[in-house]
Amino acid sequence: MSTGLFDSPPLPLDRSAGSAVEAEGYRTLSGTAIAAACVALLSPLVFVGWSFLAVPIVGVVLAAVALGDVARRPEAVTGRGLALVALIGSLGMLVAGGGFLAWAYARELPPGFARIHYGILQPLPGDPPTAIPESAVGLDGRDVLLKGYMYPGSRQRGITEFLLCRDQGDCCFGGDPKLTDRVLVRITDPRGIAFTQRLVAIAGRFRVEPAGTADVGGGVLYHLDDAFLR
Repeated sequence: MSTGLFDSPPLPLDRSAGSAVEAEGYRTLSGTAIAAACVALLSPLVFVGWSFLAVPIVGVVLAAVALGDVARRPEAVTGRGLALVALIGSLGMLVAGGGFLAWAYARELPPGFARIHYGILQPLPGDPPTAIPESAVGLDGRDVLLKGYMYPGSRQRGITEFLLCRDQGDCCFGGDPKLTDRVLVRITDPRGIAFTQRLVAIAGRFRVEPAGTADVGGGVLYHLDDAFLR
């Protein structure tokens, strides 16, 4: 390229010296710190349910690993501040979310009611599949709280009677739940409730009475009368 009368020719660049300086001062942002920050952003999911407690726990672990990595290799890795923010965020969500879930768990049980589960409604090993165990008989007439899934019917709203089932797969995907995995629920409120595929908590008066129902072939053994959502 031609130069003017007063132009000076360009000086050659000493690329080796500059590259050495850049290489000496360059540090990589910790990928683990970035992952911890991403998980921390997802930590509010803990308020959805107990299974999401794993999210902030993973965030805490990743942040701790990132901090340890930065401390061991400060000349090569950076991201301590990001890891600290992720650690504080995940810890905060773990404590706040865990506390909220514990409060909600205790609050959903009405005074004088007993919390039960489907395990105590199952026959003993070796008994016929339709046998009613003593653990279920002892609940007859008691006010209880039971969690399960609504068996889908023709109505979506204003439901006053439905089957509460143990397993979401049987309930929501066309299965036929076991006899001891079904509870016939009768809602007190004449306006009824809306159908949902989510886990629901139902409180009511437990009753043991083998009976038939048109909803699912095979009938039911257990009932929840005067029931309401929690």
